[in-house]
Amino acid sequence: MFRGVFEHQIDAKGRTSFPVKLRETLVGSYDDRLSGHPTASPQGASLIVTTALDPCLHCYPVKEWEHFEQALSRRNPMEPGVKSLLRLYVASAQEIQLDKLGRVLIPPSLRAHAGLEKDLVWAGMVKVIELWSKDGWSKAQDEARHEADSADVMRVLTELRSS
Repeated sequence: MFRGVFEHQIDAKGRTSFPVKLRETLVGSYDDRLSGHPTASPQGASLIVTTALDPCLHCYPVKEWEHFEQALSRRNPMEPGVKSLLRLYVASAQEIQLDKLGRVLIPPSLRAHAGLEKDLVWAGMVKVIELWSKDGWSKAQDEARHEADSADVMRVLTELRSS
């Protein structure tokens, strides 16, 4: 499971380091080729990166993305929500690989969607990772704090603890 918030930078070519803690989870839990090898190089490990409805990117391990696609394929593609999801989320998805130094190259169209220019934030969200501009992340956190209904949050926490 992915957790934690990590600040990094992206260069003009779109390269950024994939955080070590997230990399360990990706390689250890999702890459059968590398699983169980604590010193394995991250080179060749892959993520599916796509635009989110928020001004950020969603980064999935390939296995998680395949589960999502399989579930989506069972839905009627003409259903309005499904059609929109296919156009906005699936069509934008691109597979990216980690290099031997644990860096990824974010394609220009995806960088533009999330406004990634210099400072960025990787945020682990259990089965998906969000990639934000640092300013976008700060704004989203502020909005979440203001919009969060503490009763709803407590209800979910209670439900999770009792399941």
